[in-house]
Amino acid sequence: MRTRMERRGKMGTMMHRMKRLWIAAVLIFAVSGFACADDCITQSAMKPADRDALATAARGLAAKVQAGDVAGLRGATVAEYAKDFGGIEYVVGSTAPKLKGGSLVVQQVYLLDGTQLKRGADGAAPDAQFFCSLNHSMAEADFLIPGLAPGNYGFAIVEVQGIASPWRLSFLLRKEQGQWQMAGFYPTPLSAAGHDGIWYWKEARAMAARKEQWNAWLYYQQAESLLRPTSFIQSTHLEKLKTEQSGATPPAVSEGLSKDAPLVVKGADGAEYRFVGMGVDDSLGKDKIDIMAHLKIDQPGDAATTHKLSAGAASALLGAYPEMRKPFHGVWIVAEVAGQSPFATEFPVNEIH
Repeated sequence: MRTRMERRGKMGTMMHRMKRLWIAAVLIFAVSGFACADDCITQSAMKPADRDALATAARGLAAKVQAGDVAGLRGATVAEYAKDFGGIEYVVGSTAPKLKGGSLVVQQVYLLDGTQLKRGADGAAPDAQFFCSLNHSMAEADFLIPGLAPGNYGFAIVEVQGIASPWRLSFLLRKEQGQWQMAGFYPTPLSAAGHDGIWYWKEARAMAARKEQWNAWLYYQQAESLLRPTSFIQSTHLEKLKTEQSGATPPAVSEGLSKDAPLVVKGADGAEYRFVGMGVDDSLGKDKIDIMAHLKIDQPGDAATTHKLSAGAASALLGAYPEMRKPFHGVWIVAEVAGQSPFATEFPVNEIH
């Protein structure tokens, strides 16, 4: 059993991995309606010089991340983001140690022409859509990027290979005075508990066929987090995954989970537990991933009281849905009390009764 009490905003590795670093939040974009689609050129359709320049810039940025070279990365970042670099500095500091010894391989590059984007009357950057046809087929990769200033952009995916747990480093770049500079950084792991996203997708599909809806729903979440480079990208491939996940979602959570619409589970003693969110976590690096369940607690209590409630919640959750015992290592209960820091406790499945 592991217990952590941490200040809000510093949930550390556990919360960091839970979100799987959808780091759009690092370079915060304001969301509004999306502008008309702009031009996208995939790497197969690019001029060799454009492709090489973009790949070289992305590889250089990835090398700086791998080396933990925050100063160098700041110097290669567009001005409006370089002036407030604390968020990126934290992400680089926590990511760089995981990349040691890896080989950098540029997997994909895209050119995104946003020169026709228009700022609003108040000067706000517009939201942009880029639809990229892949290899002249029906398959697409779509970029729906909020708050994008007019300009020429590139998007590059660099994989860090040859290490026990490979990573994907994705970059949004903008051309400034003829040079590609970083305008967004999105690192995500490519595996969890030793398996990649395709493995979790296949497992989720098999679970759905066995009517293990809760297991399938959570494994589809893990598959998506490993396969999606960042939150503003959609693709034909990912849309298929989301469709399958929707079909396998348990009715009790088909409308989503929130504080206003929690999943209510009764324990063996009749106590009710309200879960306001549920996902997966791989922060412990075990042979199986963990369940991450957010528990709403109405009355504040001391650490011992909160721990007891969390233990009861974990027991109630597996008591209600025993299928979860087999494919997961444990259950993280994140106890959320208004006005207090979250209290996160991990209970191994074999210790939950």
